[in-house]
Amino acid sequence: MAATRTSTSSSQGGSGGGGTYWSARENKAFEEALAVYDKNTPDRWYNVAKAVGGGKTEEEVKRHYQILVRDVNRIESGRVPFPNYTTTTTRPSS
Repeated sequence: MAATRTSTSSSQGGSGGGGTYWSARENKAFEEALAVYDKNTPDRWYNVAKAVGGGKTEEEVKRHYQILVRDVNRIESGRVPFPNYTTTTTRPSS
């Protein structure tokens, strides 16, 4: 699986993802860990980092979460436009 940079608008300017890369597998593990370790869980970020693996630190997963929350807030407030999806479907070529 290819690694991807944390996908936020500010991560490209250096103030977003802190230069860490998150693979699709790590992002999936991150999402699953957030469902298991809620905000009331002692040592939440330690547990999330351990579940994500890949050498992610508590600070990295906490920052990743903060970016996620910020992005969701931007989307919900209408500050991020929806992509212009086409409704035309194409058949795969044989």
